[in-house]
Amino acid sequence: MELDGKTSSIVYSEDEAPVEETGGRGARRSRVSGIDRALQVIDYLYETGSPTGVYAIAKAVKAPLSTVYVIVDDLVEKNMLTRNGDGTIWLGSRLYHYGLAYARSLDFMSVATHEMHDLCREAGETVQVCGRDGDYMLVLAMADGPSHFQVASRVGTRVPLNWTASGRLLVGNLPEEERVELFKRCAKSSPTGRAQMDPGVLSAAAGAAFQSRLSIQAGESDYAVACIASPICDGNGQCVATISIVLPEQKAFSDENRYTAHVRASAERIEKIMGWRNH
Repeated sequence: MELDGKTSSIVYSEDEAPVEETGGRGARRSRVSGIDRALQVIDYLYETGSPTGVYAIAKAVKAPLSTVYVIVDDLVEKNMLTRNGDGTIWLGSRLYHYGLAYARSLDFMSVATHEMHDLCREAGETVQVCGRDGDYMLVLAMADGPSHFQVASRVGTRVPLNWTASGRLLVGNLPEEERVELFKRCAKSSPTGRAQMDPGVLSAAAGAAFQSRLSIQAGESDYAVACIASPICDGNGQCVATISIVLPEQKAFSDENRYTAHVRASAERIEKIMGWRNH
């Protein structure tokens, strides 16, 4: 085994636990990565529910004692584990912070999904909650409207950021130079051929949409389909997601003010419930 000097992560050329082979050929050595061993240690502590000595951990996960000592020391140094006065090992504060972050994300989706369904009933149209996945917009949740109007983008759909109203909002809070570089890299032609491709134009539109808390696009990703979206911003003013109404293009512009008022109000309610908005 050796330590990577840059990251202090543990690298094993061959960390083994005996594994019986079939066919009477005896035992072979199985390769186990440092990440797998670290997770075995953490999982064991989680499952036992109490601080444990290194020897007991090594025996439980069937790893060499010397290997477990190195892993534990490394994880203690990174606050993933803590060492008590009696030498026993327990979960560290860094894991607690990760857990809090995960819990907050679950709370957000619960609040956003509830609001999504309320907006769907109010507007009588399909509503989506979307987030950013690198160079793409990702549909996180969706409530189908009562009409027979079909929306192609279902939950899990990823589309280029330049195709959608939500995509522009999701990067609208970024500095202008960063937005331009992002659109230079990720802008793609849409199936309708109507999606804007110019990075400068896209950056300006994204910034303006974010400032006005409203983005509207029609026919850029799907024929005759419009999207009216508003950003959901955290306490630092970062756009963490969007909520949008997806409806027929002709219908969107026949009563635009009604839909824009609904979607803005929904985004603001989510922010207030999450404690991100004080006004």
